[in-house]
Amino acid sequence: MSDYRPEFAAALEIFATVSEHMDAQGIRPPILVGGAAAELYSGSTLATGDFDVIARQDAFEAALRAHGFVRPSGPGMLTRGWIHPDLQLGFEVVGSTLLDGLADLDRVRLFDAANGAQFLTIAPEDLIADRMGQYASGSAPEMLEQARILFGLSKDLDLHYMERRIREETGNDFGVSDLQI
Repeated sequence: MSDYRPEFAAALEIFATVSEHMDAQGIRPPILVGGAAAELYSGSTLATGDFDVIARQDAFEAALRAHGFVRPSGPGMLTRGWIHPDLQLGFEVVGSTLLDGLADLDRVRLFDAANGAQFLTIAPEDLIADRMGQYASGSAPEMLEQARILFGLSKDLDLHYMERRIREETGNDFGVSDLQI
């Protein structure tokens, strides 16, 4: 994990430990999505301030508490997520189903953290499609550039699958050709 900024690499290690804690309890581990997945796949070219995950919320939050995470409180603090005292990154459950069931769970990838623990993350094709969907909504114009960066950095993408997923996420308005500059 040496290609990443130090605080992100440290957060990945803790996330992997929490993931293995859940797996050891027979609970499906969380799946990393959003900005943290974009940072992971881009080698910290894209940076994030939080870790969004798909997980069973009660189990994930219990695992976070067991590993020293706290819910921030007080004036000016957001209370949706959790933080670890040693990290500057927050963790938050954003759903229980990966991309509303449209993503192929067989494509979820397993990563090894530097501490030897493992964690799951969204497939790059689905992450790019999600970025394109956010762009197409008009609410996040910067997501087109993120999708293009991820597309340019990713290897061995399944372009047929990604085309279908981008079309699903964008109401058929965009496709793989929109990623090419």
